[in-house]
Amino acid sequence: MNLILFLIIGGVAGWLAGLIMKGRGFGVLANIGIGIVGSFIGGFIFRLLGLAAQGAVGELVTATVGAVLLLAVVAKIKKG
Repeated sequence: MNLILFLIIGGVAGWLAGLIMKGRGFGVLANIGIGIVGSFIGGFIFRLLGLAAQGAVGELVTATVGAVLLLAVVAKIKKG
């Protein structure tokens, strides 16, 4: 996958995850970073489950799922 496309999908996934988590985001730039890291996490989890993303929409779903999970874990750790 093209690096620029990867960063765009990760950024959009982080933004979506921030909206989904409602108030558990960490700002636009941090959410974009979380989306990029979340895309790796989502890809790893989907591979463990035997699922594969097809096309940009599938990759966006995978990255968003990973970003939501990452935001949930970070919020739980931050909360104490």
